[in-house]
Formats: sequence, C-alpha cells, structure tokens
Amino acid sequence: MTAARIALLLAAASLLAGCLEVEQHEPWRHGAFDGKPDDLRPHALFGNDRLAWYAAINNRNQRQNEYNRTPEKGGAP
Repeated sequence: MTAARIALLLAAASLLAGCLEVEQHEPWRHGAFDGKPDDLRPHALFGNDRLAWYAAINNRNQRQNEYNRTPEKGGAP
C-alpha cells in the first residue's frame, strides 16, 4: 500500500508541475517584437540586391582574415 501511495503522490506531483509554469512575457507585449522591422540595410544601401549585399559582407570578412593580410613568404609587404 505504501508503494501505491508513493506512486499516487508522484503522479499528482507530475500533473501539477505543468500547471505551475510562470508566464514568460509581460501581458501587454504578448511575446511580440516591439521594435521596427530590420530590413533597412540591404534595401537602402544596395537597392534590394541581395547578392551585392552578401558579396560586400564576404569581402569585408575576407579583409579581416589574417592569412589574407600577411604577405607571401620572402616578399615585401
């Protein structure tokens, strides 16, 4: 009988565990984003040309690569 009581208490505790979850967002926000849409950069600077935007990002990343910035072995900088 003790095992049945323990099983009943564990079942009741597991059922109540889901009911005690706290709301994650404030009630006035409803979990939505409050700011402006973030679509300004590719539209404004590159005329909505996505390939040019990604090419500029890739070019910037390649210029930050230390292997590309160092001179070849034996050559002058």
